[in-house]
Amino acid sequence: MKFAFISTYPPQKCGIGTFTNNLIDSIAENFGYKDLIPNLYVVAICDKEPPYDYPPEVSFVVNQNIQRDYVAAAKYINYNKVDVCILEHEFGIFGGENGVYILSLISRLEVPLIVTFHTVIREPTYIQKVIVQELSQRAEKVVVMSQKAVKFLLDVYNLDEKKIEVIEHGVPVGKVFHRDAVREKFNFTNKIVLLTFGLLSRNKGIETVIKALPKVVEKHKNLLYIVLGNTHPKIVSKYGEEYREYLLRLVKEYGIENYVYFYKNFLPEDLLMEYLYATDIYITPYLNEAQITSGTLSYAIGAGAAVISTPYWHAQELLAEGRGILFDFNNHEQLADILIDLLGNPEKIEQLREAATKYGNNLKWPKIGAKYIKVAKSAISSFSYVEKQKKTILDPYLLPDITLAHIIRLTDDTGIVQHAKYGIPNLKEGYCLDDNSRALLMTAIAHQKNRSKDAIDLMPIYLSFINYMQNEDGSFRNFLSFNRNYLDKVGSEDCFGRTMWTLGFLICKFPKDSYHQLALDIFNKSLRYVRNLKHIRGYANTIIGLAHYLRRFPEDANVKDLTYELTNKLINAYKKKRTDDWKWFENILTYDNAILPLSLLYASEIFISEEIMKIALESCSFLESITMKNDYLKPVGSKGWYPKGGKCADFAQQSIDVMGMVLLYFKAYQSTRDKKYLDKMFTSYLWYMGKNELNLPVYDFESGGCYDGLEEYGLNQNQGAESTIAYLIAHLTVLNAFELEYEYEK
Repeated sequence: MKFAFISTYPPQKCGIGTFTNNLIDSIAENFGYKDLIPNLYVVAICDKEPPYDYPPEVSFVVNQNIQRDYVAAAKYINYNKVDVCILEHEFGIFGGENGVYILSLISRLEVPLIVTFHTVIREPTYIQKVIVQELSQRAEKVVVMSQKAVKFLLDVYNLDEKKIEVIEHGVPVGKVFHRDAVREKFNFTNKIVLLTFGLLSRNKGIETVIKALPKVVEKHKNLLYIVLGNTHPKIVSKYGEEYREYLLRLVKEYGIENYVYFYKNFLPEDLLMEYLYATDIYITPYLNEAQITSGTLSYAIGAGAAVISTPYWHAQELLAEGRGILFDFNNHEQLADILIDLLGNPEKIEQLREAATKYGNNLKWPKIGAKYIKVAKSAISSFSYVEKQKKTILDPYLLPDITLAHIIRLTDDTGIVQHAKYGIPNLKEGYCLDDNSRALLMTAIAHQKNRSKDAIDLMPIYLSFINYMQNEDGSFRNFLSFNRNYLDKVGSEDCFGRTMWTLGFLICKFPKDSYHQLALDIFNKSLRYVRNLKHIRGYANTIIGLAHYLRRFPEDANVKDLTYELTNKLINAYKKKRTDDWKWFENILTYDNAILPLSLLYASEIFISEEIMKIALESCSFLESITMKNDYLKPVGSKGWYPKGGKCADFAQQSIDVMGMVLLYFKAYQSTRDKKYLDKMFTSYLWYMGKNELNLPVYDFESGGCYDGLEEYGLNQNQGAESTIAYLIAHLTVLNAFELEYEYEK
């Protein structure tokens, strides 16, 4: 039998990876495989670049945040003709919102799938629920580790009970340690040892134990409490060692420095099991019940430890029937009394150890591996592959890997330089607000999409530039020389509107940090200038920014009134110019045309207006009739545009117009849920890849930049900021659409 496993994997320090490694070894032991390959292999989900130095059984690596890798992994698994695929699922290890990228992998599998849910959330968000349901629907079998998880899958997620199997968390067989020997090894011979281990974070509740200790050490001066483990990497990246430092201060405050030891390390399993054998009492003081599985608790029971725990879900089940003692959340007084009672009655500790040892024997990995083999055989026997008809042409596998290399090349500590000579920044041309605003929008989307460090490093530069260019009356200058001299007094309405769009997006999507606060300050100052706008593209860009803001602050009557005024002006312009054969806002199609119907789609959501929606879709259809006639996009050329009654210019086709069409079709799909718009969106995007008038790629795969236009002679070889930013926004929008297609399926 040939298995594929999708999971994190050692040497990455992750509990799910360790679990998978043990599961593979236990399955191999049951089958008697001396060599894992080619019978068992791993598709590793990697959280860093370059990847870890993986062992030989890892045959394919998926970059956690690259959606295209997930599609490629599915093809790899299918081509290798495995008998069954086991997915270890945990929120936080896969890319996209709540790990939605994994759906693009499992939707393409042509082999039986088993999904192990390490977490089942009782009150999921909409997208979390969609992910669990989609994974479960695709799987032949779903494995959970507790009865509480079964109940949630039935009651909350409406799963078919026949699919669900309960297989508890495995624990290492390990060596049989002599307790006195390991205690002597760690210098515990004359000590009473309490232990908590695992990745530290605020929900671990270790402060409860620390607060209980002063009362206990009054009677037991030889007590030592060991807190073993690193801080969770995601906590460190955001908050540093704030929690550990808080605990250290608490220890000092209570005067128990001699009784508490923090061992900051990630231990190999053999050493961890030795600590558990050497421990008198193991404690898990978690702060709330919402923990469906705890590998650390399973390990403690597997080692035959005496356990005290708060009554989170897994502890309630695993410590039932005398296998442990429960105390209330945050109740350090109760914990102190339990500890004093146990330490004064060693026979009670021994009874807990005996009960844990007896139960823990059933959790040893070879027995757990045998259960997975049984489930795998059942999944294989029930599986029947039915090739699904392709829903849309949308395929992220056709997208190149996203890179901000050229954006970084164009950016200095002032902002992004607006032009380039070929792929080299042209410093003589300086900077403009237009490009810095769009660059901020793009990097904000990129950070949301894949937690790009490059994006988050660039964002403050662009936001600072916007702040620098704002006038006291709320308007903005547009042009800045390379030596940071202003080159105009008031910029165009286009640059004003595009900046409002970006600020609105930040306010909506980054609601609790400094980006939000500064964006809100600049945005509010700009509101006083909105009624000065006179041109329809100024209206349109600003409407989108106001609409984003209203998603965050829907009760703001002033902003809603401004949005209504601008929307009416745009609608009146449309009604004035529209005829039966010219359904447009002006008597000419010029640049960035898609922004006009796009803004009305945003407005139709704010005002829930069928009339606004109708005009948006009608004008969208008219624009499409001009620009998409031959199964590829041909945007209106800037050398002559397209006047009513005249001829549409063929060249120079601009990247910004293509981005507009991608955004327009994506928004039309969001508004109507009609999948034809996804196909049109993807067709528009493929203009960059060479599906265009000249069959030339406009995206430069080598530099990561985008050429400045499609001319009758070929490509404009310069790769300025506007073109590259437009490409990246289009790319990120396609990825968002791919996720949304799954969400709307539900």
